[in-house]
Amino acid sequence: MTKPSLSIKFAFALSLSLALSYSSPSSSFSIKRHSFPGRSKASASDLLSLLGTREQASKVYPKEAQDLMSCLKFLVPFSPSLGNSQLETCSTRRKVSSTMASFRSRREEDELIWWPPQPVLELARLAVDSGGDPAAIQRTLDPTMLNVPDIEGSKENRCELTRTPYGRRFINEELNSYLEFLFEIIVARAPTCGLDVTLSRYDLFHGHLFLSMNSGRLGILFHAKEYPAYDKDVFPLNMGYCQIGSNVSYGDSMNLRNILWLAPLPSNTSNDWLAPGVLVVLDAHPGGIIYRDLIPEYVKFARTIYEDDFGDLVVDVNYLNVGGLEPDYQIFIC
Repeated sequence: MTKPSLSIKFAFALSLSLALSYSSPSSSFSIKRHSFPGRSKASASDLLSLLGTREQASKVYPKEAQDLMSCLKFLVPFSPSLGNSQLETCSTRRKVSSTMASFRSRREEDELIWWPPQPVLELARLAVDSGGDPAAIQRTLDPTMLNVPDIEGSKENRCELTRTPYGRRFINEELNSYLEFLFEIIVARAPTCGLDVTLSRYDLFHGHLFLSMNSGRLGILFHAKEYPAYDKDVFPLNMGYCQIGSNVSYGDSMNLRNILWLAPLPSNTSNDWLAPGVLVVLDAHPGGIIYRDLIPEYVKFARTIYEDDFGDLVVDVNYLNVGGLEPDYQIFIC
């Protein structure tokens, strides 16, 4: 009997620990106050705090903060020297356009992460102002349903890559363009930190958009190396239809398969912005704090961090090649 396709996220859970249950943390806007003495385990909430304001970061146990920082590989420099006074001018004049991508400087790309275009900032503020309500973000999607076509021969192998057979896009086209930009900049910059990644249905093609449990901050957890090739010695796991034909090798790059984007953090009491945007690879090498504390035991081999640990899932964002001989990548939000 053939097996349906399994994402790397679920394959280990099913094959190694069916008895384990998993529950999403509830959404709460009160910052955790850690009791430092005896604290021994980090959490996704601690990681978000470390990437937030100085006040939030100060609540993370110092040794834990140091260990977490040692496992972060920033694709864009962290804590840029750009204040609120410059934000409005920069964000309103800056737009994301695929036709201009080859003309952007590295600094301009950095600024698109730190302080994105106005529609992205408005979405980030909506996330916080709504009290971290996923429905508020979902209402900004165009109701038009777009059928997900055959992706790189997936239909032939009976592979279903997306959560649903149809997808949607944001009403505001600038938001869709920004999502494309995030995928493209990850692929362009990941090799600098040791992650060889491609836009492919076996490798990087999706991310999970969430609202932080502590602040409502908007973020996306991307997963690369989604379907490594079966290898009886190195990766002896049958993941079903979507794994067929994979050219993704299981190796040290798996340690870097979790990539985190955070939108700028707005104040919930004023029009100020408290923290710039972040784009960082989470290094889950064995022996590190991310591997030890943020990855469940039954998926340590896959190095999978769950988006639910960061907050409430809103949608899955897919960037899929719908072209033939000529690549044509498009956004499908499911």
